[in-house]
Amino acid sequence: MQDKIRILLVDDDEDDYIITRDIIEDIPGRHFSLDWTASFQEALALVKQGKYDVYLVDFFLGAHDGLELITKAVEEGCTAPFILLTGQTDRETDEKAMRAGASDYLVKGTFNPFDLERSIRYSLEHAKNLEEIQKLNSELEARVEARTQELAEAIQKLENTNRILHEAQTDIQKALQKEKELNELKSRFVTTASHEFRTPLSTVLSSASLIGKYKSTEDDDKRQKHVARIKSAVENLTTILNDFLSMSRIEEGKVHNLPSTFDLVEFSQEAVEDMQGLLKEGQQIQYQHTGDQTLVHLDKQLLKNILLNLLSNGSKYSGEDKPILFTTSVGGSAVTITVEDKGIGIPKADQVHLFTPFFRAQNATNIQGTGLGLNIVKRYVEVMDGTMHYESELNKGSRFSLIFPKSA
Repeated sequence: MQDKIRILLVDDDEDDYIITRDIIEDIPGRHFSLDWTASFQEALALVKQGKYDVYLVDFFLGAHDGLELITKAVEEGCTAPFILLTGQTDRETDEKAMRAGASDYLVKGTFNPFDLERSIRYSLEHAKNLEEIQKLNSELEARVEARTQELAEAIQKLENTNRILHEAQTDIQKALQKEKELNELKSRFVTTASHEFRTPLSTVLSSASLIGKYKSTEDDDKRQKHVARIKSAVENLTTILNDFLSMSRIEEGKVHNLPSTFDLVEFSQEAVEDMQGLLKEGQQIQYQHTGDQTLVHLDKQLLKNILLNLLSNGSKYSGEDKPILFTTSVGGSAVTITVEDKGIGIPKADQVHLFTPFFRAQNATNIQGTGLGLNIVKRYVEVMDGTMHYESELNKGSRFSLIFPKSA
């Protein structure tokens, strides 16, 4: 047995209800059930309950109209079809009914059981097709969303893969560059070491040979002269070895900042005293401290190495009788140290390579040195959380400025 189609008539005229009921009863098969309401609000409430398969709605409903009812019902999610009953037939009414959401409209007094049955049947079929389309559309949207998510995940994986590949490529390039730099460093080390060791070793060898020939008391002055040359050569060798060892410790990460509290003025004066035996004829280190504060909290050993290196360079690259200016100051939260000489200076073209290991400026190739001193100084300054700046002009001298936090 076929299920009855439940119909709700919304009409404020009871006579229209009776007429509509009679037409429905004359439909062959009689598989319809009809309910009636004359209230706009009650009709909305019944629509919300969803008990009916189709709604017949009169155009005029007192203070409201059927188009308003259909519009509100559709907005609230009703999917059952609405058929508008109107007393006039024109294109404007047809278009208004379609825009409101009606499936069809019939003109009162003109339709018969066949017309009503066909309209109900077509409206139900249209609603069924529309529901199927909406279901398919929802499924399609879900599939599109799922595929979009899959595509987004694939893109993310691809981006991650590209990032990993890029990072790997960057790491490889860095490793190759590091290997290249290491090979260049080794090459410069061998060249520098062989050159720097040859001169003092030749001095030691020749002086030792000559000392053996001076056997009489009258040759004592000559012997002492060669002993002094041997001592100087050994000191040079010690300096070279210390530079190499310092560089090795830095590269191995064995240099650490171990600050302690001390008087900067006393410390600086001791460094000046340590330098006296290394100064050239007529050279003087002119030391000056500005400000009342003298206590600092820095790594004493690293700072001593830095100062002796800079002061030694000031002497080495300056002529006899040239002063070396050495100043310190403690103020606020910073310690400032400057070492300035009046020596040969650094050519502009060479300044960009100044802190490169084993680099020697063009005008310094005839002066003994490993080319490690300033690189070691720079690395020590960085370990102590300090900064270093320099100014240099050819044949006028160089000035190095160091700034450290007063309390590391």
